Amino acid sequence: MVSNMTRELRIAMIGYGFMGKAHSNAYRQVGQFFSTAHRPVLQVLCGREEAKAQEFAKNWGYKFVTTNWREAIARDDVDAVDICTPNNTHAEIAIAAAKAGKMVLCEKPLSMDVAEGERMVRAIESAKVANTVWYNYRRIPAVTLAKQLIGEGRLGRIFHFRAQFLQDWTISADVPQGGAGLWRLDARAAGSGVTGDLLAHCIDTAQWLNGPISRVVARTETFIKERLHTQTGKLEPVGIDDACEFICDFSNGSLGNFESTRYARGHKAKYFFEINGEHASIAWDLHDLNRLEYFDHRDQGLVRGWKSVHITDGDHPYMKQWWVPGLSIGYEHSFIHHVADFLKSLESATSTPPTFRDAHETGKVCAAVLASAASGQWESTGANSIA
Repeated sequence: MVSNMTRELRIAMIGYGFMGKAHSNAYRQVGQFFSTAHRPVLQVLCGREEAKAQEFAKNWGYKFVTTNWREAIARDDVDAVDICTPNNTHAEIAIAAAKAGKMVLCEKPLSMDVAEGERMVRAIESAKVANTVWYNYRRIPAVTLAKQLIGEGRLGRIFHFRAQFLQDWTISADVPQGGAGLWRLDARAAGSGVTGDLLAHCIDTAQWLNGPISRVVARTETFIKERLHTQTGKLEPVGIDDACEFICDFSNGSLGNFESTRYARGHKAKYFFEINGEHASIAWDLHDLNRLEYFDHRDQGLVRGWKSVHITDGDHPYMKQWWVPGLSIGYEHSFIHHVADFLKSLESATSTPPTFRDAHETGKVCAAVLASAASGQWESTGANSIA
């Protein structure tokens, strides 16, 4: 589907871990299924370990490799910088990229804290560069359809939003913290635990679907207080939250209930949400990502009940670009859709939601959650409207 009239969008990827792979795949695949005026080119791969970076670049087709992200940003043959590094490096790289006039695509969470997020938003908006943050679950077709149904008023007034994101990979006390594979357990690199890593996804989706969260009250727990640090070789205190629960008020008057943990034995990535309205309810589960559960009280009583809608038809979001009805797509397609939307937005000189400003709103909710867990009190989020 690639046109001869397409313009190159030359990407510098900073980082080559799990997200680097997901993003690279999206850049490689998008032009085969979506017609856009820009064509991604895998120009530069930057990683801390040269041998691993070279291997990654060879596998995915990057033209050049560097271990210096500043060098990657400074190149004249780079149009956009994709940040797939630990959270504590996002701000420095993003701000430098914006000042260099590069488009910026950043992994979530946007920043380590609210003040850092504000600096990033100011830098991006001052430079007027295209930007987006990779909250990819928005672009799973079933979730996008949920947004459409809510926007059409099918649920009526919203009363409840509840969400869970459950994992179990850190239960063992023998799992260390820090280093390339385990930086998410190190507060100095991650900022927080499940709040910024998992609940940030739930919060972004919730505010996109249901509007701003205005205040929260939360509780967090760190079950294992000390872990061996891979970089120091010493047993050190654990500063991240292993589990978090919070309730909240949305600006539209609805109530929210959120839970996340890495201590739910048997769950690897259990992301679920349900929304209850005056007329209808919807529910979605990442484990069955191509289905949207839907209940409409206005149906005739004899056939009223939950319906499992298989999201594969051509009139469902994004699906006309893929296979024939009945055939499913997967997790990786959410990133392809994100790239497609980003490329499309360049044609109208707009930024792709969630922008840095949108992601900063999610960061403010995360900060309020952690503040409430510390204070034991309700905390305001300072919420603004989410695009």
